[in-house]
Amino acid sequence: QLPAEWRPLSEGCRAELAAIIVYARVLALHPDPYGAYNYLPWQRDPPGGAQQGAGGLFYSAEIELLCDQAWGSMLEVPAGSRLNLTGLGYFSCHSHTVMQGYAYFFFLRMDENYILLPHGVNFQEAIFPDTQENRRMFASLFQFSNCSQAQHVLSFSSDWEIQEDNRLMCSSVQKALFEEEDRVKKLQQKVATLEKRNKQLRDRVKKVKRSLRQARKNTRHVELVNRKLSEKLSSAGGQIPYIHSLKQENSHATYLKV
Repeated sequence: QLPAEWRPLSEGCRAELAAIIVYARVLALHPDPYGAYNYLPWQRDPPGGAQQGAGGLFYSAEIELLCDQAWGSMLEVPAGSRLNLTGLGYFSCHSHTVMQGYAYFFFLRMDENYILLPHGVNFQEAIFPDTQENRRMFASLFQFSNCSQAQHVLSFSSDWEIQEDNRLMCSSVQKALFEEEDRVKKLQQKVATLEKRNKQLRDRVKKVKRSLRQARKNTRHVELVNRKLSEKLSSAGGQIPYIHSLKQENSHATYLKV
């Protein structure tokens, strides 16, 4: 699960945060020792069984640098150097996979034991295949004059000084994006609160209207009862004279009050 404040970052932005960036070819793959958690789904034999020695989930690779490390990298080795890269394979949340004989752009980091591992900056991809699009994307990071395959990638390189002058730092852009998202989130919360209050007011208005309609209905009913009562008293007054006088004296007691 990603953190609540996680946001995707572009490759250029993540390149500024990566500790080491190299352009290298995979010379050989070396599977990690078979273990209780290092097996593919169809490998069910216990450690030491028939599947021992077969390819598991995790492996390391021997790579050869095709160029000097990228600008700003912490790795001080020249092009042509050979390094061992561990931490490759299929993990629960992501995968760092390579194939022998192919070239890649690697985001790397070094752990406390000076072992090179993929550096998944911002929990995103750390290994990029050697494609035209990726060469163009990472062209400004390498001094391709020192590359053994310079003839293939020089056409994508751009002026480094111009690139640096026009570059916006990832941290400042990211900070601005977070601030804007926080502002939008607060506005959305205010809107939600206002909508809730507005709904409560509408419910109250509905109740008042319902009570008013009921009161009007009751008033009409009382008026109808009083009118019928008056008619009965009037008709009865012609037959019993003294009722009429009694009605005049106590007329206020013969009507129902609203």
